[in-house]
Amino acid sequence: MAKIYLLSNQKHEDVQNIEIFKIEYIKSYIDLKKYDALVFTSKNGVYSLNSFNNDWKNIPSYAIAEKTAKIINKEGGNVKFIGQSGHGNDFAKELIPLLKDKKVLYIRALKVVSNLVETLKNANINIDELTTYKTVCNDNIKEKIEKNSSIIFTSPSSIECFFKIYTWDKSFKAIVIGKTTAKYLPDYVDFKISNKTSIEECIKLAMLDSF
Repeated sequence: MAKIYLLSNQKHEDVQNIEIFKIEYIKSYIDLKKYDALVFTSKNGVYSLNSFNNDWKNIPSYAIAEKTAKIINKEGGNVKFIGQSGHGNDFAKELIPLLKDKKVLYIRALKVVSNLVETLKNANINIDELTTYKTVCNDNIKEKIEKNSSIIFTSPSSIECFFKIYTWDKSFKAIVIGKTTAKYLPDYVDFKISNKTSIEECIKLAMLDSF
């Protein structure tokens, strides 16, 4: 069976991790008490905000997917809604009827790929943004990737950092977590997209593909 490489720090059986990027928190002094709702599209948003502010736990949180919601609950937050689609742009549409007449704060990365804020603003939702973390490429990667391997890309950042370090071999197979991430792959890379936006689904697809 060919090797499967996961470009993430999450550990999974039968998969080799390459921590292609690191997360750095961006501390902020903000009064969260003026907000009625917090929007999270990533577990890193939860962890980073929790690292410097505890007031968020008292404010209803709107999570893009079940995994993010689990982290909110684990850290003592208050999950009000969990998105069904798992995609940022679709999540924004789900939020529109729920956030009417609320003062909303979106907890985000330095770089984002969805049009979530634009979609909500166009729907007259009163939303602010707070950048609490950023991704930084890990320049210390020494790992060699075997030919015929499947490589799982979990975000646009994983693609950006991978191609800074590695050259694509035509024997590699690319598995991508979602449509938005797939747009960041070079044109010469063939890929498959997992049915759901989860690492577990990507691994299942990679395993089917690696025989």
